[in-house]
Amino acid sequence: MKTTGLKNLNDLNDTILLQDYVEKSAKTDKFSDEYLCPILLGLYGEVGSIMAASKKYRREGNAYPSYKEEVEEEFGDALWYLSALCKRMNIEMAELFELVSRETRIKIISANNDVNTPNSQAISTEQVDRLESSLIELGYVVAQILKIKKDSPNVRGILKDFVRQYLKAIQITDLSFDNVLNRNLTKICGRFLYQDKDKLPDFDKNFPKNEQLPRQFKIHINQQESGRSQLCWNGKIIGSPLSDNISEPDGYRFHDVFHLANASILHWSPTFRALIKRKRKSDPNFDEEQDGGRAIAIEEGLSAWLFSYSKGLNYFHGHDSISFDALKTIQKFVQGFEVDQCPLKLWEDAILQGYEVFRQVKKHNGGIIIGNRENRTIEYRPLVEK
Repeated sequence: MKTTGLKNLNDLNDTILLQDYVEKSAKTDKFSDEYLCPILLGLYGEVGSIMAASKKYRREGNAYPSYKEEVEEEFGDALWYLSALCKRMNIEMAELFELVSRETRIKIISANNDVNTPNSQAISTEQVDRLESSLIELGYVVAQILKIKKDSPNVRGILKDFVRQYLKAIQITDLSFDNVLNRNLTKICGRFLYQDKDKLPDFDKNFPKNEQLPRQFKIHINQQESGRSQLCWNGKIIGSPLSDNISEPDGYRFHDVFHLANASILHWSPTFRALIKRKRKSDPNFDEEQDGGRAIAIEEGLSAWLFSYSKGLNYFHGHDSISFDALKTIQKFVQGFEVDQCPLKLWEDAILQGYEVFRQVKKHNGGIIIGNRENRTIEYRPLVEK
């Protein structure tokens, strides 16, 4: 498709085509090509989410300020499932969009296609009326899609009808189609694909060495006779002894492991940075905004929330992935801080590696934590080598 632009993930000054979105998004498709049902259900569910957001906006109006941001994400997710469905039906999705654009004169490139330009959050009552009508039509078409099979007749025609109503709904909502594509691609690649380590963020590499988190470190975690845990680095005690601070002991006294995992894998931990006195004081802005009390509170709060979440999952024992919803919650938690540049896949690695070490520390009431920022790994060793 020659007119549909999409900003490149690595260079926002470059432009790629809708077909490139199709190819890149296909790499994030973890379902077997033989599986049609989960793709159909996914498309139906995402359209339902757009409808639910519209209903909520009708009810709450300006009290729902994140409406456009959230519905933009749902439109992007719906596009992902449409692309996956077209792949299984051997239909070129980009051609469908081009045909619909020509027939309806709905412009795929809009005046608001600067990905850095936020969409206005408010839409008029008249727009809401038109959007609801359009979404009902979109729902009708997606209900027809649920019935299709790989050998169904007129699949192309049904999918073309879907694209028509999809673009109409985006236009009515005054969203940028480029934004929908670009943000969805950023989201799915960050969630499902490993990136070149050299391209991952390193937040303190340009600072003096005495303001950097150590590239490799060995931290001893000992349990005192009182039952409190204590950290030791290079033979010196750091931080205060910690207890579980709860009526039923659960091992949270060892939660510093999570800060160490963050430092090793995300290259971010304002808590660990403060403990070892590696705040970036040479830049007052970083010292206050990224290494200050609020950043520390964010990391501590995130660790506490995730710990409570993990309890019901046996501290992620036997898990090889983290819920997408949980990862998106984390993303919102850290919004506005430097670590929000880290892709969700990297967060998943930090959590899974961190909890694998935590389970060992909890089991043995202590241990040695080996962090390697170069490899983005964290490991456990017993206090007494056998």
